[in-house]
Amino acid sequence: MITCYFEDSKKPIHLRHVVVDLLVIDKNKILLVKRGPKYLEPHKWALPGGFVERDETTAEAALREIKEETGYQTEIIDLFRIIDHPDRPKEDRQNIALVYLIKPLKKVGQSDHEVKKVKWFDLNKLPKPEEIAFDHYDNIKLFKKYLQKPFKLPVLG
Repeated sequence: MITCYFEDSKKPIHLRHVVVDLLVIDKNKILLVKRGPKYLEPHKWALPGGFVERDETTAEAALREIKEETGYQTEIIDLFRIIDHPDRPKEDRQNIALVYLIKPLKKVGQSDHEVKKVKWFDLNKLPKPEEIAFDHYDNIKLFKKYLQKPFKLPVLG
């Protein structure tokens, strides 16, 4: 939680952090990162991503985080989902996540200190759910579900 004081108020306001989680997909493969030992959910596989910084959009944060954590230059395909549930599993800050669908373009660098390893996985040969951090397995499972069925817009009105 972020504690802020707005304008002339002496009452603290508790806000939630915003993060981006990135489904980097190339054909039938997904790019995952193994988290470093100093971070929450250490040594587990995760979607690349991280906190949105001040003065950047969530799309800018997505492109920055993927490059920092994997060394890939990428393109955003679409916003896949927003997760705003306050009780997300294994979270310590009640993060609100914007999950983007990402297309890799080319490898231009190396991963940063937050990541122990970067690896492409076949969508049908993923690590076990308990080896994947936070609720990231749920995002992958939902993405695989959408691959199997054509998406239908609800009838409105």
